[in-house]
This record gives sequence, structure tokens and C-alpha cells, in this order.
Amino acid sequence: MVLAAAAACEEKKAIDTRILELDPLDSGFTDFFLITSGANTRQTQAIADEIELSLKRTFGAYPNSVEGRRVAEWILLDYVDFVVHVFLEEKRAFYDIERLRKSAKKIDVEELKAILTQKTLAARQKPAAKKAAKKNVSAKKKSAAAKKPLPAKKATLAKKIPRKTAAKKTTRAKQR
Repeated sequence: MVLAAAAACEEKKAIDTRILELDPLDSGFTDFFLITSGANTRQTQAIADEIELSLKRTFGAYPNSVEGRRVAEWILLDYVDFVVHVFLEEKRAFYDIERLRKSAKKIDVEELKAILTQKTLAARQKPAAKKAAKKNVSAKKKSAAAKKPLPAKKATLAKKIPRKTAAKKTTRAKQR
């Protein structure tokens, strides 16, 4: 999603887009900051709108919260796993978030792709190991169940009353 947001920034001609990977010890609320700038308020709104629309179309994801859209000097889109900051150039220089997050690692798009592929592969390997363990347990249960004799079915004779006769009886009772 971070890569899609960065691509949306590029599409709207955002200025100096940077991705910061935050230190987990320093920041427990999100993993990444995407920081970008626009030349004027219309451009910052267009960038934020494009990010929101792109992530909605591609991933069906909506921001958890949006701040500063009306004033459009600093628009913040919170997607929980990452936070997007869209600044006016002057406001970005004034607040200088990159300086505030000294422990954050600055990464480029290609490096982020490599990190995310590595994390995805690691995440896929963990469920595969769990599935293999579950298969072994279920195979043992099946073999134990196969050894047990099946219970014999009890023969029961159920009295069935035809519906027609029951209907005739109720109509005869009503007639009397």
C-alpha cells in the first residue's frame, strides 16, 4: 500500500517524496511515514485525493482518519500501518518531520520493494509450517478413527401416519 501511495504521489507531480521506516522501539503506532510536498493548496489536496482514491480502488482500504484537508497546508492520512503527510513546501520546511524522526531509516522505493518482498516471503513460510503440523495431527486422527469399529445402526420402525388420513380426521371432527 505504501508503494501504491508513493506511485499516486508521483502521478500528481508531488515534490520530494520520501518514505521513512520508523524504528519499532521509537514508534509503536505505525511502521512507515510517507512524506511529500505540493507547490500550492490545490496540489496538496489533489495529491491526498489521489492517494485515497488509489488505495480505495486497489486495496479497498480507507484511511482511519484524515486531518487538515480543508486548510490543505498539512494533510495527514492515517492508514494505521503507515501515515501519509502531504505538506506545502513552506510548511514542510518549517515542521521538518524528517529531523524529528532521527531514528527513522530513509528508504527509496526499490529498497522498500525488496523489504516488503522479504517480509511477505517470511510471512508465507510461517503459515505453511503451521499447515504441515495441522496435516500431521489430522492424519493421526483419521488413522485412529479408521481403527475404531463403526457403531451398528439401530433398526427402528417408525409409525407413519399418512397425511391424507390425518386431514380427513380433522375435517370429520369439524363437521360434527
